[in-house]
Amino acid sequence: MSQQEKIDLFFTTEGLDSKREKEIGQHIGYRYDVNLLPDYSRLTPFLQKYIEIMGWQDLNWLEDVHMGYEEDRPAIFDRNINGWVTLPPGIELPDNQQDRDMLAREMLIKFQMSPRNPLVDLKKAYQKF
Repeated sequence: MSQQEKIDLFFTTEGLDSKREKEIGQHIGYRYDVNLLPDYSRLTPFLQKYIEIMGWQDLNWLEDVHMGYEEDRPAIFDRNINGWVTLPPGIELPDNQQDRDMLAREMLIKFQMSPRNPLVDLKKAYQKF
């Protein structure tokens, strides 16, 4: 597809060009906007170590994690619990959106590994062994 065809796609159609986009009825933002992809030069030390330990080359499953707000508090949406995880009071947010998103990714991983995560109770209740 030429550059002009890519641009015209959003003016002349719904902008849904992949099979998955047509299934869900919306376009997948980071396929078109490089600003939605993480800037790896802004990795927090925690995320850098996490990627190294896991042996990964990228943040793949965390690429679309962004800092949001829930009841006027900074928060991250956790798909596993289908809810917002608010940041503890007193955490200062960086001025740069990329840095806030990196902080969001770090906080999400830490929450998912925390004994306070609601999935821990489910594991205890339903674990067979």
